[in-house]
Amino acid sequence: MSEKKPVIVYGVSGYTGRLVCEYLREYNIPFIAAGRDAAKVKAVVEKIPGIETADYEIAEVEQTVGALTELFKGAKVVSNMVGPFIKFGPEVVEACLAAGCHYTDTTGEQDWVMLAQERWGAKFAAKELLLAPNVAQMYTTGEIAANICLETPGLDTLDILVLWKGFPTYASTQTIFTILKANWYYLVQNKFVEWDVAANFEVNVPGQHEGAIAVPWGGTAHPVWFKNDPRVSNCKVLGGVMQRDIMLGVVQTQEMVKEKIRPLPPDQQEKALADIAATLQASMPPRENPRINTSIDSVYASGPLGRAHCVIHGNCNYKQTGMLQAYAAFSLLQTAPRKVGFASACQAFGHRELLGQLRSFGLVMNPVLTVHN
Repeated sequence: MSEKKPVIVYGVSGYTGRLVCEYLREYNIPFIAAGRDAAKVKAVVEKIPGIETADYEIAEVEQTVGALTELFKGAKVVSNMVGPFIKFGPEVVEACLAAGCHYTDTTGEQDWVMLAQERWGAKFAAKELLLAPNVAQMYTTGEIAANICLETPGLDTLDILVLWKGFPTYASTQTIFTILKANWYYLVQNKFVEWDVAANFEVNVPGQHEGAIAVPWGGTAHPVWFKNDPRVSNCKVLGGVMQRDIMLGVVQTQEMVKEKIRPLPPDQQEKALADIAATLQASMPPRENPRINTSIDSVYASGPLGRAHCVIHGNCNYKQTGMLQAYAAFSLLQTAPRKVGFASACQAFGHRELLGQLRSFGLVMNPVLTVHN
């Protein structure tokens, strides 16, 4: 390679990796599409609309710190799509640190976010690098809504709901089953409180009469992001898909895990969950349709004498994720992040800036904000 392309997308053989590459093309950013099987990566990339106008290369790399470091050297940003991240993430983060690259990923695993903060946050900060797991619709769009609410001073409690219409990808399904063996937390008076793994709730869905079933979804990243935010003392998050039959299956699985799998030794837990996950959603889902695949991010923020409610209606949650990853790279190639080390997307890039990007690509409506104080 005569000159290293500035962005590396690692794990392009999956659904979301393809979308990240698609939006990097939209931002006119040269990139390397990398994975453990070059043939699979090539087959996926060649199906990206308009890819013939993108400046990219294909790379095959082993999942080792040494091989990844060699690939990353000379690049600026690594967008990691290889999950479950608690299992495959450490080598990628270590390689980014060694190569001097900013790191982003799309994880849905709260335990991975907490591990990343504890183990590598200070190390990335020392090198003026960004460590930003969880840059994805299910976390960042809700975080944008939360920060819009917090523009009203005196609110200290966040009640967050994330819903979308569609089916999880194969990688998302793997993640869902990975988080079932972890402990999940919400935030009460700046302290983590553990969820019951079988918790589920009937929730009101903004903008429609029909309700939905939501679950803690592994605790999500929000309680971690807001734990050290002086504006916030309490944060609880629920999420899920809008199709009731799918969520009933999730609830049944949670109860089965609590009764039959949690009592097993850790290695047997992992195998049992992997076996179940392998029977589900093994093929690439169809490309999202904005008339079908809608999303809702709803945040109630409250304080002793004030309330705010922000709703962001959107579409194509995986496209939102691809765009957010691409914009993170686009921004990092031009300027330093607002916060180095461990940081959320909003902390690193600004919630209004991220909202503007989502709006510019037609992925979300203007937020609906109601304030009482």
